[in-house]
Amino acid sequence: MGTAPHSAADILLLMSTALPTGTALVMAGIPATNHSLYHRMRFSVGDPAAVIELPRDNGQRERVLIIRDIEMQRARKHARADRVHCPADFNPDGGLSGDRETATAQAVAECLRRAGVTKAIADRTLPLIYAHQMQAAGIAVECDTELGVMDRRAKDEQEITWLREAQQATESAIRLACETVARASAGAGGVLMHEGSPLTAERLRAIIDIHLLQIGYANPNSIVAAGPLCADCHEHGRGDLHTGESIIIDIFPMNRATLYNGDCTRTVVHGQVSDELKTMHAAVVEAKRAAIAAIRPGVTGEAVHQATLKVIERHGYRFALPSDRAGDDEATMPHGTGHGIGLDVHEPPLLAVGGPPLIKGDALTVEPGLYCRAHGGVRVEDMVIVTDDGCVNLNTLPEWLEWK
Repeated sequence: MGTAPHSAADILLLMSTALPTGTALVMAGIPATNHSLYHRMRFSVGDPAAVIELPRDNGQRERVLIIRDIEMQRARKHARADRVHCPADFNPDGGLSGDRETATAQAVAECLRRAGVTKAIADRTLPLIYAHQMQAAGIAVECDTELGVMDRRAKDEQEITWLREAQQATESAIRLACETVARASAGAGGVLMHEGSPLTAERLRAIIDIHLLQIGYANPNSIVAAGPLCADCHEHGRGDLHTGESIIIDIFPMNRATLYNGDCTRTVVHGQVSDELKTMHAAVVEAKRAAIAAIRPGVTGEAVHQATLKVIERHGYRFALPSDRAGDDEATMPHGTGHGIGLDVHEPPLLAVGGPPLIKGDALTVEPGLYCRAHGGVRVEDMVIVTDDGCVNLNTLPEWLEWK
């Protein structure tokens, strides 16, 4: 398999122009887990499927979907395709394999052969079995490493609606969790009590999970990290929660119908907030606002990150990788400012060193944080959508530490 690298501009042009005669675009896999394929067809199934885009005489493209026979009727109603077929519609001379994935790959190769295709351009997610079957049919296969990346970044109106819905659901879970902490009582040793029992990270995580399940969301292991544990920015948290300590709550659920994700973080403190936590929190909130103000098309993810660090450093803190072990009393920021989000919680582009130019439709998290073993951690995270001249913030929750 060869490679056909393209710039971001080249990819956007490729997606909107005609394919050369004898060339087709191929994406394949299982849409329920291959999110690039799902994005292309907007139809989720747990069996192998393929999207083929063929050149038309009028300079347009014909999108052909090959999918399991029992899914064809639904696909014709809901999938983004001009034609829907099953593998049996493209039965090669030697017949189809009894293995479903191999049979789909064989059908793809036969469909291309019948259409006179001699070269297929595939994305980075294409399973090798499809390349193998196409090459066995005499079709050259090129991997375009950026195919499917730029068009997933440029969210359309339907995707923005789904992201807004997901973020609203995420915020409802964040509010529930933070208010549960704030309204708890302090028991012996400062342990928080909720409805007569100790409030642990595990118990609060279960409250979050149940809430999201009831409103149609699947929820990975939320971060509920408190005190010294939340000095590690990706520590998920465990054990009793205590009054006076910072508790980072980071929730990133997936809508079970649309498959789009929310992602939001807030920090909550029960009882008295220390001066150090107040200072850290003020720096983080200001850094988040500076990063959001810097976001617009053409600005690089790295430049947004630098806007964050400028504020962090002005407040007397610094950026430090986890390998650069800070002192116990020193608060540092060890991660980038944020990342793309959509069908995956972490998608391109990164708001970090080396982050690429932003484009209209990018969905981004903005989540600066400071972490200290002696005082705990603070992180505040919003989701924004890049517009023509800036960005729109999908969050409405307050940023405060006290949630009573």
